[in-house]
Amino acid sequence: MIWTITFILSALLAVFVFFTGTTRRKNEPPLDKGYIPWLGHAIHLGKDAAKFLAQMKKKHGDIFTVHVAGRNVTVLLDPHSYDAVVMESSSKLDFNKYAHLLMKRIFDLQLPDHDSVEEKATMKMYLQAEHLELLNIRMQSNLCSHLLSVLNGHNHMWKEDGLLHFCYSTMFCCGYLTLFGNEAYPETSSFASQSADVYKEFRKFDELLMKIVRASLTFGEKKEVRGIKERLCDLLSSSRLGAKLNQSSWLKNYRLHLVKQGVNEEMLRRAMILQLWATQGNTGPAAFWLMVMLLKHPDALTALKDELKTFVKPTNDRQDPNAFLQSVSEVIQGCTPILDSTLNETLRMTAAPFITREILQNMTLTMADGQQYNLKKGERICLFPYLSPQMDPEVHYEPEKFKYNRFLNQDGSPKTDFFKGDKKLKYSSMPWGAGRNICVGRQFAINSIKQFIFIMLMAFDVELCDSEASLPEVDVSRYGFGMLQPKKDIKIRYRLKIRNFT
Repeated sequence: MIWTITFILSALLAVFVFFTGTTRRKNEPPLDKGYIPWLGHAIHLGKDAAKFLAQMKKKHGDIFTVHVAGRNVTVLLDPHSYDAVVMESSSKLDFNKYAHLLMKRIFDLQLPDHDSVEEKATMKMYLQAEHLELLNIRMQSNLCSHLLSVLNGHNHMWKEDGLLHFCYSTMFCCGYLTLFGNEAYPETSSFASQSADVYKEFRKFDELLMKIVRASLTFGEKKEVRGIKERLCDLLSSSRLGAKLNQSSWLKNYRLHLVKQGVNEEMLRRAMILQLWATQGNTGPAAFWLMVMLLKHPDALTALKDELKTFVKPTNDRQDPNAFLQSVSEVIQGCTPILDSTLNETLRMTAAPFITREILQNMTLTMADGQQYNLKKGERICLFPYLSPQMDPEVHYEPEKFKYNRFLNQDGSPKTDFFKGDKKLKYSSMPWGAGRNICVGRQFAINSIKQFIFIMLMAFDVELCDSEASLPEVDVSRYGFGMLQPKKDIKIRYRLKIRNFT
């Protein structure tokens, strides 16, 4: 009996502390704890972060604090004030600590003396200039080879597939071969099979990613994830990667960087899974959304095709068989305002990452309007650009509608001036992050998507199997982690329409 009474009193005390403790000092953002002790708003945030945070914004304004799984997280939704976070010194607002937590939770990865900012600065050079040019050439070649292998000799016959599967597998496999290298003896296997096993295991991992992040795996799923990670570690071992040809300078130097830090083989393999996700986890879904938007909006498809046709060199069977490949190279170097606008519009609507920092010391955050808020050491601050500016009707008129020319001026030139509250915005869309931790590989990702779109629209006929099919709904559980994905795939058919493809 005494133990029952003690348990009840302890529970009541915990509830009392939850609802009355953690008092807010003057000038701190309003705190919304929710109704569940410790968990707070964790369930709502994980279920549909965009919907939940929109409700909190309506209730509290552009800055507020929510209690989530034992932590207080301040959310800032004023795009005019984002630089106060992304440009703040890492001695006050740190990306590393939160990154380390996710690395351990998702990839079981612990790196000694890891500094993500220093690492990015070190690796940035291998994704620029002549290194980027070489990556572009290899990606282009891999795309053409992969698509031919998928056709399996039936080049001009219609082939059906799910659009997400088609885009994701194509972009993943070609990106993987471009960065990680291809087989030393390709004649022993088909081109597609060189990366098929890695993609198969990665997709299993990706489908369970949100549950891994939120520590909500069932017992059976935990066992499945362990098996997936073991197989990926084997496929990405030093012995296997060491036998590949045409590895990128980026991968070679990243591995060398880790070895110099004293990282052992097991952690090196896990780091390869991390980089596999970081480099290949978003381009496929981005290509999917861009393709499905084009297929559902004939005006956008027609305008883009007209622009891309200007890059296609006239050819016949007896002329240069590499003419099409030269066209692919030129499209990422040339002026493509419609393609750029269409891609920017797609990313505006479907890129939804959180930008999170750990608060390392008590500090004052000064908003763009001069209002100041005190932030507490040990808590976190988070930006969610998807809500504002990307889906903010004050910034983008009818933000829920796809408008391929949204990022074009009336004269067809790129539009860069967007406003909120009659004040020009520095950021009208933030799919790649911002500040010191902006994605260093964004140009390679953009180029890869452009190459894929050019090839699919200029070399292939592509159409929806059901022209009346609705635009797929978004998987709302993915808000906060890069590119969104659809709940269900949508069927397409495609066939090669040109002769000199390679």
